[in-house]
Amino acid sequence: MQRFLTVTLLLALAPSLTASGPPASNSQAAGDGNSAAEVAVVTSGGLAAAYDALAPRFEARTDLRLVTAYGASGGGATDSIPARLERGERFDLLIMSQAGLNALAEQGLIRPDTRVDLASSSIGMAVLEGAPLPDISTPEAFVATLLAAESIGYSASVSGTYVSTELFPRLGLDEQLAPKSRRIVSERVAAVVARGEVEIGFQQVSEILSIEGAAYAGPIPDEYQRVTTFSAGIATDAENPAGAQRLIDFLLSDDAAATIAETGLEPVASVD
Repeated sequence: MQRFLTVTLLLALAPSLTASGPPASNSQAAGDGNSAAEVAVVTSGGLAAAYDALAPRFEARTDLRLVTAYGASGGGATDSIPARLERGERFDLLIMSQAGLNALAEQGLIRPDTRVDLASSSIGMAVLEGAPLPDISTPEAFVATLLAAESIGYSASVSGTYVSTELFPRLGLDEQLAPKSRRIVSERVAAVVARGEVEIGFQQVSEILSIEGAAYAGPIPDEYQRVTTFSAGIATDAENPAGAQRLIDFLLSDDAAATIAETGLEPVASVD
């Protein structure tokens, strides 16, 4: 009798079990009437502060929901944008250094006609909040600060690659600076400075200003500066290219320009 009841119960439930199937994925859920369509975005740190401030405004004005990941434009970290793509992670829109985006376009991963420049950024120096701000206003003062520092941090992405592989050798100080320098992977350099693990750190200005516990000492001198342009492009295999284009248009708007400028970047769009 018990076996008969069990079989009867299973037969009764079978239609509902078959109809329910496995849980819907995010992309499936986005297609029903109760969910906003999603735009998968990955952004590098240079534009992250501005993006984080602008994303809620974009979502509030549209029927789109942003699903965001973060990673460096290069440098070999496991969470860098190139590494994410190599693992098969899929995004609709990529925001990263112009050079990095162009490299992906050459690999056929970005639709060439969708590439646009969003903003430019300079390299700045961070120190522990409350510490005396070193003078780096002239080439001579900058070099003196480098030599006097007990430890130096630089990013694993575009700015740090320039500082460690081009600037230090150009100054003829590679042998003196390399032993006390640390390459920071998968973390903001300013965050490491804020913890007191390195005395001074170099990174995009926009990535320094948003870190509590770190102070912005200023940009490195013009003679040694390397300006990075941050760009956006739609992935070749994007599932929501139309949504990605709407986000690009918003990021290029005059309305977004003021927020981008507040984070230490020079926006392409004009600031009213």
